[in-house]
Amino acid sequence: MQSDKVLNLPAGYFGIVLGTIGMGFAWRYASQVWQVSHWLGDGLVILAMIIWGLLTGAFITRLIRFPHSVLAEVRHPVLSSFVSLFPATTMLVAIGFVPWFRPLAVCLFSFGVVVQLAYAAWQTAGLWRGSHPEEATTPGLYLPTVANNFISAMACGALDYTDAGLVFLGAGVFSWLSLEPVILQRLRSSGELPTTLRTSLGIQLAPALVACSAWLSVNGGEGDTLAKMLFGYGLLQLLFMLRLMPWYLSQPFNASFWSFSFGVSALATTGLHLGSGSDNGFFHTLAVPLFIFTNFIIAILLIRTFALLMQGKLLVRTERAVLMKAEDKE
Repeated sequence: MQSDKVLNLPAGYFGIVLGTIGMGFAWRYASQVWQVSHWLGDGLVILAMIIWGLLTGAFITRLIRFPHSVLAEVRHPVLSSFVSLFPATTMLVAIGFVPWFRPLAVCLFSFGVVVQLAYAAWQTAGLWRGSHPEEATTPGLYLPTVANNFISAMACGALDYTDAGLVFLGAGVFSWLSLEPVILQRLRSSGELPTTLRTSLGIQLAPALVACSAWLSVNGGEGDTLAKMLFGYGLLQLLFMLRLMPWYLSQPFNASFWSFSFGVSALATTGLHLGSGSDNGFFHTLAVPLFIFTNFIIAILLIRTFALLMQGKLLVRTERAVLMKAEDKE
């Protein structure tokens, strides 16, 4: 019976917030450099906040009613990394509130940064005990220590906590540099990723571009040499993603495709920042085509996700007995 099924959304669904709010930030910046209304950017930010609020409510409800199902996700070698999307999106929502209500932004940031640091210390340090299976080494491992620290740096930049932002940026950069060789070695030499995990490759697009965005947030928006180098590596990753499209498109569309969205939206924002620094040249030429391309990708993701929602295929429901069994096994 339908009444025996309950909503059971994995933490990975917070990825929808990443791309939506990231593109909102891109449009906010576009309204500063072009003659476009700020309402489109603000509208996307508000939409992302609503989605974040609904997902947070669903996650907390599951945590209260079926705590062991959340604990099983936290202990899973792959899914555990995606749990860190909750504090990550909380801090992005905080950035969204900065122009409107700074006290709330500070509260959300403070909560998000404490949760992300606590979870990263527990989850990532736990991997150092030597029991993490090699086949579970996917780009998802970037999320707890790389993505969260870069987003923390972005939030610090938005709140004018520059020194703290540099600390988080350093934590993110060196976490990224230590993880990338391990992840790429696994992708190259340890067997093909299962079909259901292939979309996690979308996360590989994000580190360089989000690092660039974080650096621009704490350096006053100056498109310096480091920003351009990070952007260049991000463009290279984009070419790799395009090359592999037939491989990960072999599965039907689902919410996991949003793993590409944060890197894509960061591409839009950083491209605009670098392109607006001059009236001509390489970055100025790239800015508009990349902005159009990234909007096209996010629009497709939003439309396909809405279609899944209307078809009843987006919101995952699980038998109550299954979630209760997870508790019985503890």
